[in-house]
Amino acid sequence: MPGLAFAQSYTLAESFDTKTAYRVELRASISGLVTLAANGDKPARLVAMTGKSQIVYDERPLQDEDATTKKTVRAYRVVEFTRKFGDTEQKASIREPVRRMVVLRSEQGKKAPFSPEGALTYSEIDVVKNDLFSPTLVTGLLPKGEVKVGDTWKASNAAIMDLTDLDTVEDGELKLELTAVVMVNNRQQAKIAMTGSVRGSNEDGPNRQKIDGTIYFDLDRKRLNYMKLSGTHELLDKDDKSTGKIEGTFVMAREEANQVHLISEDALKGTDLKPTEENSMLLFDNPDLGLTFKYPRRWRVGVVQGRQVTLEEGKGGAVLMTVTSAANTPSVKLFQEEIRTTLARQKAKLDPFSVTKRISEKPVMDRFTTRVETTGGVAELDDTILSSTDGGVTVAARLPEKIAKELRTDLDRVLKSLQLTKRIADR
Repeated sequence: MPGLAFAQSYTLAESFDTKTAYRVELRASISGLVTLAANGDKPARLVAMTGKSQIVYDERPLQDEDATTKKTVRAYRVVEFTRKFGDTEQKASIREPVRRMVVLRSEQGKKAPFSPEGALTYSEIDVVKNDLFSPTLVTGLLPKGEVKVGDTWKASNAAIMDLTDLDTVEDGELKLELTAVVMVNNRQQAKIAMTGSVRGSNEDGPNRQKIDGTIYFDLDRKRLNYMKLSGTHELLDKDDKSTGKIEGTFVMAREEANQVHLISEDALKGTDLKPTEENSMLLFDNPDLGLTFKYPRRWRVGVVQGRQVTLEEGKGGAVLMTVTSAANTPSVKLFQEEIRTTLARQKAKLDPFSVTKRISEKPVMDRFTTRVETTGGVAELDDTILSSTDGGVTVAARLPEKIAKELRTDLDRVLKSLQLTKRIADR
C-alpha cells in the first residue's frame, strides 16, 4: 500500500567494527573566482579557479587511541588532484611507497595521518587532512533513533566540520529529511535529502558554505553507500564581505571491500600503528634544489628561495640551510668567520666555538656549537657543514637556550636524514 512506507519506522544506523573494511571512492569538481592578495607591485585581484579530484581507498577502523581520538587504516589506490589559479596549475598525489596510512581524527576534527612505511610530505598530508573521515561523518549525518518518511533531523557539528573542513562552526545548520524508501539494485534504500548553510572559519579565513544533496542508506546492509552534494563556498573578509565564490559538486560511493590484503589484521601484524617520533616525521624533497631531509612535525618549512631553505619551530627555533657546489662549500674555519662577521654587525656577544666534531664520514659532516647573546635573547648556535664531491650544505641552527636541549634532538634527526640528490653546479 502507498501509505505503508510513511507509517513504517526505520533505523538508519551504521556500526563501525574493526573487522569490516570499506572501499571508498570520492570525486569532486570546483570552479569559481577567488581574490589573490596584493603582492609587491601587483594589486589584489580576482582570478578564476578550477579543480577536480578523484580519490579511491580501502579503509578499516582500528581500535581508538582514547576516548577523544578515532583511528582508521587506509590503503590508497587512486589519488588524482589538480587545481588551477589563473594560469598556475597545482597537482598533488601520494607516492606509491607510502599509500598505506593510519589516519587519526581528534575530537576537534583535526586529522593527522602517518605512514608506517615512511615519512610523508606536507602536500601528502594536506591531501589526507582535507579528506573525509567516514566514522565521524556517517555517524553525524544519520538520525539518533527510528525515523519515518517525512521526519527531519540535524547533522552533528562534528559531521559538519568534517564535510566542510571548518575548524569552527559559528552559525547555521544542515538539515536532513528521510524523503522516501526506494529499491536500487534490488536493495531497499532510504533516500535522504540534505540542505542548509553554515558559517565558520578555517585556514582560508572566515567563509560561508551552502550545501544541497542526496544520500542513500542501504537498509539491508545497514550502510551509508552513496552521497551526492552540490554547494557554494563563499570566502569572507573581516567585515563579512565576499572576496570570492566557489561552486562545486561532490560524490562519495562506499561499499564493503573484498580485497584488503594491505590493511587486513594479518598484513598489519608487527606494524606500529601508533604515532611515534620516527613514523610521524615529515619529508622535504625538492628536486630543483637537490636536497632532501626529514623533520619533526612541530617544525615547518618556511621559505624556499634560490639555494636556501628555512625551518621554523613555534617556540623560536630556526634553521637556515644553504646548498652549495663542491667548490664553494666553505671550510669550518671560513664558516665560523662568516658567523662571527654576521653577529658582529648585530653587536652580539659570542662565546668561543666548541671543538669541531665529525658526525658522519659518508657524506662528510662536521658540527660545532657556541652560545650567543643578542637583544632578542640568549641562544645556542648549532652549525653543520655537509661536504661531498656532488656539493655541500651549510646548516645554521639557532636554538633558544631554554629549550635548546629538546630542539637539538630534533636537529639530530634532521641531520641524520640530510642528503643531496644531485650534483650542484657552480654559480
